[in-house]
Amino acid sequence: MPPTPLVLLVAIAPLLMLRLAVHAAPVGLPGCNTTCGGVEVPYPFGIGTNCSLPGFNLTCDHAHDPPWLLLSHGAGSTVPKLHVKKIHLGNGTVYVTANGGTILNHTSNPANHSHAVWGVLGGGGGRDDGERRPGPFVLSYHHNKFVVLGCNLQARLFGDDYRLLTGCSSFCTLDYLDDSKQQRRWEVVWEPTEGHHCGRCSGNGCCQAKIPLYYPMYDVKLQRLDGHHHHDNVDQVMQNLVLIAQDGWIEKVWCWMVQGADVSHLRGRKPPDLSKVPMVLQFLMNLTYPRKRGKADNTTSCPTMDADSACKSSYSECIDVNNPFSNGYMCQCVPGYQVNPYLLDGCQDINECEHPDRYPCYGVCTNLPGTYECRCPGGSHGNYSMMHGCIKSSTGLAIGIGVGTAATVLVLTLTTILLVRIVKAERKKKLRQRFFKQNRGQLLQQLVCQRADIGERMIITLQELEKATNNFDKSRELGGGGRGTVYKGILSSQHVVAIKKAKIVIQKEINEFINEVAILSQVNHRNIVKLLGCCLETEVPLLVYEFISNGTLYMHLHVESPRSISWKDRLRIAVETARALAYLHSFVSMPVVHRNIKSPNILLDDNLTVKLSDFGASRYIPIDQEGIHTSVQGTFGYLDPMYHSTGHLTEKSDVYSYGVLLIELLTRKNPVSYLSPDGLGLVNHFTSLFPRGNLDEILDPRVSKEGNGEVVDVALLAAMCVKSRGEERPAIRKVEMMLESIQSWKESSSEVTDDDDVSSEGWNYP
Repeated sequence: MPPTPLVLLVAIAPLLMLRLAVHAAPVGLPGCNTTCGGVEVPYPFGIGTNCSLPGFNLTCDHAHDPPWLLLSHGAGSTVPKLHVKKIHLGNGTVYVTANGGTILNHTSNPANHSHAVWGVLGGGGGRDDGERRPGPFVLSYHHNKFVVLGCNLQARLFGDDYRLLTGCSSFCTLDYLDDSKQQRRWEVVWEPTEGHHCGRCSGNGCCQAKIPLYYPMYDVKLQRLDGHHHHDNVDQVMQNLVLIAQDGWIEKVWCWMVQGADVSHLRGRKPPDLSKVPMVLQFLMNLTYPRKRGKADNTTSCPTMDADSACKSSYSECIDVNNPFSNGYMCQCVPGYQVNPYLLDGCQDINECEHPDRYPCYGVCTNLPGTYECRCPGGSHGNYSMMHGCIKSSTGLAIGIGVGTAATVLVLTLTTILLVRIVKAERKKKLRQRFFKQNRGQLLQQLVCQRADIGERMIITLQELEKATNNFDKSRELGGGGRGTVYKGILSSQHVVAIKKAKIVIQKEINEFINEVAILSQVNHRNIVKLLGCCLETEVPLLVYEFISNGTLYMHLHVESPRSISWKDRLRIAVETARALAYLHSFVSMPVVHRNIKSPNILLDDNLTVKLSDFGASRYIPIDQEGIHTSVQGTFGYLDPMYHSTGHLTEKSDVYSYGVLLIELLTRKNPVSYLSPDGLGLVNHFTSLFPRGNLDEILDPRVSKEGNGEVVDVALLAAMCVKSRGEERPAIRKVEMMLESIQSWKESSSEVTDDDDVSSEGWNYP
């Protein structure tokens, strides 16, 4: 009997649905061209009128073969057009080539200094027009680099608020070489290269640095480091340029330029076209820039009304991008869907069964809306997510077990339990040994061998810490952040302790852990937190400290109490912190630079006594050396600018951070996020007000009310500590002595009657 129409319809329904799904994923709006020169143009981008969202209109230039897809900046714009190579909606990026994307060509300007503005993304309005709207594009922070190409050049990149953002220097070794006419000419002496190592852009004729986050335009200042000396033959080869380019591109160009040590090998060959520079842009919907840089808007950028949102698909979601530098949002398809969230039917279900590399299934796979189902075939069981994981069921074995004697079953059960326990114990033992080795336990053992008293108290078992924290129960958490969590625990000795547990395991954090153990196990000072022990039996090393009950100085100044702590207590906190630093710098066997002095790292007990903490970034400095070179590490706002620019770490770097802390105690302002109405950071604003006698504008009202003449002395000391040159800053031991003198004067003057009080008016400023 032939099949009925209903049976046929049921049979072909899956094929019809698949066909409809294929045709239901439009790229652009109806009637709009969605390709140009082999590049797909997905909505919200478009070519022509009413084919794109505002700011996303592209042009297809048929003057080239194949045609070029161009991103322009409107009629009358002098900014060069960008040649679009690829558009990626998933992560909101556009790959472009900037024709004429060079920022500055030093060869064309023989002066010792040159200046230019990078504005490839265009922009409406000037620097002072409040909220700028340069369009939906910014440079992608993760995909681009700031590059300097040339000999003996230094380039610096400034934001549109005239803030120094980054920079690097490029040097060449030059030497005289005689040519055939017996004339001496400057030539570049290249470093020997081996294999594929010619592509390193690390300072020898080429350097690079990361670009800052979310700035649409930059000022660039280029300076020759060898004065007014010009070497035309060298400049001709080197192409002295400063530019912003896609990460990895300059290595290919640089590799071409240093193919041989003989520079004459390059002469006569056409160099790479450095005017066509690849870059990666990021686009956001409703992209705006806060009027006050560094203060993020707490409200979401995602529209509250669906009709106002660019995310049109039923299976799309709005991703808020809200930070101190820009506000906006982007659209993404929800998990299990892909293609285009900006179109009504743009997000289509992913058939996971067609992508076993991403969605492993070694059984029977069934696609479902937004997900998939995987199961072992009939007659089998096991793990369908691994190859050969599904095992055919054995009926004979089941019957055999069913008719077996009870004694046999009992013996098998007891044997299995015993074997499982033995295997688990052995695995646990090996795992702890592996973690001990991974966590650099041998280094700690050497430390224990040298100091027997350390061995008695430093090694704490995981079992002891699990018991002390009730298996690290959430109710025992004291606080934490992105890097880890601190728990409160009670050891079997009834000591109350704080246990620091990192969240992620990377070699850098393991090194910091060992560094903190090595330093804190050998220091003993009432104002430095005591390390009671450590545990190496877990994947994440654990540190056990004395419990400090009253939180951090940061919490008292900026979070918890609306009235904050008194000026008298702040002065004492400053003295005790200076004592701790002076001890580290001068009274230990090998001087220690803390390298991360800030209010969150100053713990306070019930009497507000200082306990300096967090020595993971600290470094030893040999007594016979004035400093060491390290990778720059610290906290923005507290970081010594001289150390940041040179990488040379000295004890004066701690003095700078301490000076910032003094300013924080005086003003109750957060050095990390504070910006004055003129866009100045806390240190710059403080040092600009102090010489003019205008400190009342920034001082904490409680300090102004409770302090007398000693406030000026502390302010002067803070200004000395934050001088830009390290040699101009006082040693921390001298700072400690001066503060102790100020504190003594403060305590003696507290007995003066009100008639004899020193007025804060009429302060004399240097």
